[in-house]
Order: sequence, then C-alpha cells, then structure tokens
Amino acid sequence: MLFKTGFIYAVFWPRLKRNRLALTGLLVIFFLFAISLFAPLIAPYNPNEINAWHVLSPPSGSHWFGTDELGRDVFSRVLYGARISLKVGFVAIGIAVLLGSAVGLVAGYYGGWIDTILMRGVDIMLCFPAFFLILAIITFLEPSIWYIMAVIGLTGWMGVARLVRAEVLAIREMDYIMAARCIGCSNQRIILRHIMPNALSPVLVAATLGVAGAILTESALSFLGIGVQPPTPSWGNILTSGKDYIEFAWWLSLFPGLAILVTVLAYNILGEGIRDALDPRTVK
Repeated sequence: MLFKTGFIYAVFWPRLKRNRLALTGLLVIFFLFAISLFAPLIAPYNPNEINAWHVLSPPSGSHWFGTDELGRDVFSRVLYGARISLKVGFVAIGIAVLLGSAVGLVAGYYGGWIDTILMRGVDIMLCFPAFFLILAIITFLEPSIWYIMAVIGLTGWMGVARLVRAEVLAIREMDYIMAARCIGCSNQRIILRHIMPNALSPVLVAATLGVAGAILTESALSFLGIGVQPPTPSWGNILTSGKDYIEFAWWLSLFPGLAILVTVLAYNILGEGIRDALDPRTVK
C-alpha cells in the first residue's frame, strides 16, 4: 500500500531525496508554511496600518519591499498574503480530491450504468472552461474567501475523478481483490481497505499540482476584484493595487508577483518529483 510506513521510508523517500529539484521545492514549501504561520512575529508592521508619511516609498532599510498607495508596508502584506494563498490552495484541493476520489472510486468499482452516468457528468463539467465557470458563480455570491475555496474545489474535481477511475479499473481485476470477494468481504470494505489506498498515488501528484493551480486562480480572482476583498491582504489584490502605479512604483507588482511565481514553481517541481518517486518504472 502507498501509505504504509515501510514503503514511505524504503522506497518513496529515498527516491524523492535523490531528486534535487523536488527536494528544493519541498524545502521552499516548508519555508512558505513557516513564514505564513509565524507572520505575526516576522512582519515588522501591521499589514493594514496606514501611514500617510510613507506613501509609495521605494524599498529601503525600514520598508524592505517598499510601501503601497496608502503607506502600508508591502513586506508585511506579502507575508500575510501567504496565509491566504496557502489556505485557499489546500482547502480547495482538499474539496476537489475528496469529491473526485469518491466519484472515481464508485464509477470504477461498480461500472455499468453507474459508471456511465457519473463519467458523462464529468464530461459535461469538463466542457465548461473552469475559470469562466468560477467567474460566473462568484459573480452571484458575496465575495468571501470561503466561497472562493468552495467554488475552486467544486469546479476542479473532474480530473481527479478520471485519474482515480482509471486506477480502480485496473486494480479491481487483480488477484487480491478477487480473493477478498471470495472470502466474503463487503464492497465497502474492498473499496476502502484494498482499492482506495492503492489508487491514490496519481491523486497525490494531482493534488500537489492542483494546489499551485488553486493559488493561481485565487490570485487571478483577487486581481480582478472578486476574490479576497481589501483590506485583507492577498497576493492578488496587492498586484491589483500595483497595476495603477507600475510605471513609478514597480515594487508593488514585483514582490507579490515573485511570491506567486516561486510558490507555484515549488509545487509544480515537487509534484513532478512525487510522480517520479511513485513510478515503479523509474529506476535511479
């Protein structure tokens, strides 16, 4: 099983450690979690503190990332914005993984008309451009981080469902599944104890990559003004305030943009490393 301690320590972790890019991505993610967790201790200023004497000040010893149009410290706002982005990424992908895994397990195991109905529903959902579907839904809802997380999760589960279904179709024909049926195991026990743990390796990769996509989506929604609402800092709405001053206050766009770039890149290279580490055909 994928999540048995012996597999993690004997196979998965040694393979992942040999991939320097993936290990770098993992360290960057740990660092981001640390700074978001300890943001109140690290941030030199209150992220919402207005200072009319330091409006649009460039980076300096007192304000490392400069200040915005209201004199707020950009470094502090970027630190607190990491909390929002990481929270959105994990909660949204958690919803997508739970929903997609449930649909994929049921469709792949039972097959027949159940599989047909569920997968045609997936196909219909995939016909809609995800970002425009999110925009349409958010437009009718009150702007809230909880709505954003829910909507991103509820519009991003289809790929997970297809991955899990493909794995289940192969696993359900294996000998140990036949043996479990022969000794009288219930369908629920077979799915939860024997199929699900062995079908989650592609889901782990998809979830890692999906966090990066969710962070980008939240940033884009905040940039358009329908995501996280000011004065709550997020990387997207910091970029929004910077676009009007980009000609002479470049730091307002550079630093939150770099934060998004580094975070998304770290998750992507970690996801690629996890995929290689879980692939039995990979020999390194």
